[in-house]
Order: sequence, then C-alpha cells, then structure tokens
Amino acid sequence: MKPTPVFSSSDYHLLRELILKSKNSTNAKEAGLLAQELDRAIVSKEKNIDNSIIRINSFVTIEDVNAKKQMKIQIVLPSMADVKAGKISILAPLSVAIIGFKENDEVDWELPAGIKTLKIIAVGNE
Repeated sequence: MKPTPVFSSSDYHLLRELILKSKNSTNAKEAGLLAQELDRAIVSKEKNIDNSIIRINSFVTIEDVNAKKQMKIQIVLPSMADVKAGKISILAPLSVAIIGFKENDEVDWELPAGIKTLKIIAVGNE
C-alpha cells in the first residue's frame, strides 16, 4: 500500500497555488497527479513536520530499487529548476512521485517505459 504523504501547511498552500497556475501548461498532467496527492495528504503545522519528510527545497537521495542505482536531487520551485545542478522542479514527475514522503518509504514512479519503484534513502532539510 502506498504511504500517505505529509505536507506542512505552507507547502500545501503553495503547491495548491502552483497547481492552479499550471492548469493549461505543459505540466498539466503532473499538476493533476500532484493535486491527487494533496487530496489524500496529511497537512501539519510547520513545527510538527518530521525532518525526514520531503518538502520544497529538500535534498533527497533516492534509489531505483530494481537497478540499485542512487541519485541525489533537490526539489525546487519551477523557476529554480536546473537539471544539470540536480535541482528538479516540484512539477516534474519524479518530484510529484516523492514529495510528502519520508526516509525509507518506497514509492512507485510512472514512466513511459513502465513503473519504477523508488526507495527514499536520505532527506536533508535546511
């Protein structure tokens, strides 16, 4: 069973605004998937958020469970995205797949070639 995502109230509201602005963009599918995750999420006060939960600006190490390959990324707002620097937009499919989850959770990431299972190895929040 898929874990339930957890969001701080500020991230939750910021992401809802982003989704509204993305309705007619190239990221409309991802915005829709993100909205589904927000619909089933637990929203918590900032001070109650566990530091191991992925949120906007988190540094994350994830592993492709089948390939045993790890990658390190930072989840950022679309305006800050820079793939070469490892900064992935919150509206990118990978970010949508892992935002709100925590260390040791496993999530499925849907790709054109099929579904990959990702394990969240480490989360850093500054």
